[in-house]
Amino acid sequence: MDFLNFVTAARTCRRFKEDQPLTIADLDWLINCARVVPSARNGQNVKFVEVVGQKVYDIFPKTHWAMALKDWGGPKEGERPTAFIGLAIPKDAQPITLIDVGIVAQTIQLAAHSKDFGCCIIKSFDLADVSKSLEIPAELKLELLLGLGVALEVRKVAEVPESGSLNYFRDANGVHYVPKKPLADLIIKRFTD
Repeated sequence: MDFLNFVTAARTCRRFKEDQPLTIADLDWLINCARVVPSARNGQNVKFVEVVGQKVYDIFPKTHWAMALKDWGGPKEGERPTAFIGLAIPKDAQPITLIDVGIVAQTIQLAAHSKDFGCCIIKSFDLADVSKSLEIPAELKLELLLGLGVALEVRKVAEVPESGSLNYFRDANGVHYVPKKPLADLIIKRFTD
C-alpha cells in the first residue's frame, strides 16, 4: 500500500470490537515497533505500562473521549478499548523528550493500524487516579494513554468545509470524519533551484 494512503486510513479510533480483546503479546509487538524508533540523544526515556484484562475496566472511566463530539459520552459497552498502553517519562526529563513521546505514540498507532487494530492517543484522563492505578513509579510522569483494540469504526479524512471548522464529526451512519487542510495551505514557502 502507498504510505500516504496507509497514514490517511490510520485515523484515531474511538470504537472497538470489545469481544475481540488484545493480548499482552499484541502490546509487546506494538511496543517493540516503537522501541526501535529514533529518540533524542538516543536516550530512550519513554517507559511503558501494558494493560489488559480487568485493569482496562478500572482505567476506562478515568479517560475522556472525543471532546469535540458534544453529544457523545465515549465508547459504549461493547465498543470500549480492550487494552491500554501508558507512556511515562522521567519527571526531570528535558522538554525534547515530549517529542519522543509523540514519535512513540504515532509509531504505535501506525503499527496498530497495520494489524487492523485501532488506537486512540489520549491526553485527557484523570492523571492522579490513573497514575495510582497503574502504579507509576514516583520518579516518572504518565504523559499519554493509548486506548487500543480491534478497530470497529470507519474513519475518513474530509475536506475542510466552507465554514473553516476543523472539528471532527460523524455522519448518520456513524462514519467518523476528520477535516484536513489542503497541502497548499500548509506550505508557507518553497525554495527551488
